[in-house]
Amino acid sequence: MTVQLETVSSNKSFEGTLTKYKFKSAALGGLHAQFNLFLPAIASKHKVPVLFYLAGLTCTEDNGAQKGGFLGVAATQGIALLFPDTSPRGAGIAGEDDDWDFGTGAGFYVNATHPKFSNNYNMLTHVTLELPQVIEAAGLPIDFKRQSVMGHSMGGHGALTMYLASQTKQFRSASAFAPIANPTKCPWGEKAFGGYLQGGTEEAKATYDATELIAKHKDPAHILIDYGTGDNFYKQGQLLPENFLKAARDAGYDEVQVRVRSQEDYDHSYFFISTFASDHVHFHANFLKA
Repeated sequence: MTVQLETVSSNKSFEGTLTKYKFKSAALGGLHAQFNLFLPAIASKHKVPVLFYLAGLTCTEDNGAQKGGFLGVAATQGIALLFPDTSPRGAGIAGEDDDWDFGTGAGFYVNATHPKFSNNYNMLTHVTLELPQVIEAAGLPIDFKRQSVMGHSMGGHGALTMYLASQTKQFRSASAFAPIANPTKCPWGEKAFGGYLQGGTEEAKATYDATELIAKHKDPAHILIDYGTGDNFYKQGQLLPENFLKAARDAGYDEVQVRVRSQEDYDHSYFFISTFASDHVHFHANFLKA
């Protein structure tokens, strides 16, 4: 793969380096895409495992990197962090900038099948296939045999579905902060799938709904979920973590394999995420360093 990676910025942090890159993305229809990559200091000596962080609605590749509180603990664990963007940028599709919860900043980590969006809105391919290929081709010291994934809200949906739906067992573990855990049953998911997918929520059930996927999952699972009881989106019925937990228990997964924790009074913000960031990185380290 001959893709030119352009360095946008680079900052030393916790003895490692956080670098923002830009490249022309084939998966996103030839648009420029940006991502942040944190490499711990040990990556100068040998390849390191990688943990993806998928951000939520309205976010970019910067939110998790700058506010998540992940870098210090990842540095001590010798784990790289990859922060993709949340959607294509500048596709120029009519209506993509009309709402905060659909279109730009709200790609929902799907490959669109609706003709209007299918040329550009392929965030599933962009995250799971294209970014690893581009990073590997650039010779960056990442060991893609050891990958895990986490995310927040829309990104939590992305992390859980990428983990559960992957035929190749790409990720060793998945975790989520306040994920949209049953998107075919909530307004955000209905709106997104109704726009991006020709078959709407019916099409989404097979690949893009973590609750539907865990119910049919047969393999061992390594999943951690945290959500806050003070989260307004939880109260509004957008997240539905109880649905996911019930489906997991009904499918025979115990608390060791699928852990869902309610955190008293925490909201949907990065104050919540950064509070439990260390827990999540340590959770993934168990599997990435095994």
